[in-house]
Amino acid sequence: MPRLTRVPMTRKRVLHKGGEPIHEVYFPNDGVCSMTTVMRDGRMVEVATIGNEGLVGLNAIFGRETANSESLVQVPGTDAWALDVGDFRAELEQSTGLAMVVNRYLQAFLVMVLQSTACNSLHSAEERCARWLLMTRDRVGGDEFPMTQELLAVMLGVRRPTVTLILQKLSQRGVVRYTRGRVAIANGLELERTACECYATVRAEFDRLLAPVTA
Repeated sequence: MPRLTRVPMTRKRVLHKGGEPIHEVYFPNDGVCSMTTVMRDGRMVEVATIGNEGLVGLNAIFGRETANSESLVQVPGTDAWALDVGDFRAELEQSTGLAMVVNRYLQAFLVMVLQSTACNSLHSAEERCARWLLMTRDRVGGDEFPMTQELLAVMLGVRRPTVTLILQKLSQRGVVRYTRGRVAIANGLELERTACECYATVRAEFDRLLAPVTA
């Protein structure tokens, strides 16, 4: 704890930039962070989301000195704990409890990334949008959270008009309510039926791997 520092989880705050050194890992207390892949022409797509179940900066586990993707705050929260990379690695070596939890999280995280890769290739924008909203709901711990159509379009790798049409359809069906800058999930069960199988697959793995360990 003495080596941890609090940093604000302000919207669009960049925690790691692709190709730049990783100095700290982050443990969000709330809010949601995104790991994104950025193309040469500036387009980007989200490959993973991170909330208070995980950490930002997994590359540090493997000894990498630079980030291979960009990590930023997608849904603002109060704050996150920041820890120097060197201190993080030292703690992993001496704390079997921390090492076990991080290893379990790493397994769940890899499932999410692999599933997202398949999802982006095989499933419709509406299915992926429903999955994104559900995953964000799970991480913020509530049915309402700040979100702009521009941000959602970037995260899904589609144009903004596509997101507008999807939200209109979901709103007409009574599944979500969208006002400028905020979205509320009005019918979670119907949203789960709209989402592709990837949401249930990833959530099951997170529940299995990150469930509290009992004696």
